Amino acid sequence: LKEENAILRSKINKLQILSETQADKMRKLEKKLEENKIKEEKEAQDLEAMVQHVEQNLQLMTKRAAKAESSAAKLRQENAQLQAELRNCRLEEEALRAGQAGLAAAKQNAEVALQHLLQVTTSSRASIRQLLSGAESLQLVADLLKSIDRISEVSEDGQ
Repeated sequence: LKEENAILRSKINKLQILSETQADKMRKLEKKLEENKIKEEKEAQDLEAMVQHVEQNLQLMTKRAAKAESSAAKLRQENAQLQAELRNCRLEEEALRAGQAGLAAAKQNAEVALQHLLQVTTSSRASIRQLLSGAESLQLVADLLKSIDRISEVSEDGQ
């Protein structure tokens, strides 16, 4: 009976040691799980902040592109008006040549109209370049958002 008691005590000691070891492992795993949760939450917050930043940039670029489009439309309209004015001046110049009266004034009007037309043309080209640049920036942001979506999908599949 003493021998059996000693064997059982030995088994109890071994089981207690095993239980303590397993409890330590469990505590370590719980701690690691908590650390991983905190890390994942931080990564999710960082990703959300990045997405918000990209969305803000996209909104700004969209506003710039809309403004550039509006400006380009105004310049095209002004350009068309100046071209019509130039045509009228040329017609007037031709009429004045035929009548030999007021030739100098017509030439001056045509020159002024031509200068305005050249200024508007130059300005229109710059605005169109700006519009194209804004469109390229919007495309870059769209590609970035696609990449973020793919990263999110891969991240979710990896879990």
